[in-house]
Amino acid sequence: MLQAIIGFHLDEEQHWVADLSCGHGQHVRHNPPWQNRPWVMTEEGRKEKLGVKLDCKKCEIQT
Repeated sequence: MLQAIIGFHLDEEQHWVADLSCGHGQHVRHNPPWQNRPWVMTEEGRKEKLGVKLDCKKCEIQT
């Protein structure tokens, strides 16, 4: 289920988590070559992604 990114926070291991409009969170790590998300490393990059929709796995499980 697609949910909009409304913010970001760091988890206890200092990995970025996208806060979704449904109340769930989803990791958005930059861990090349497996996950290539250099935008998450800067405040400007994260701000540009606000409103972008991600597929929330937790919402899909609940339906």
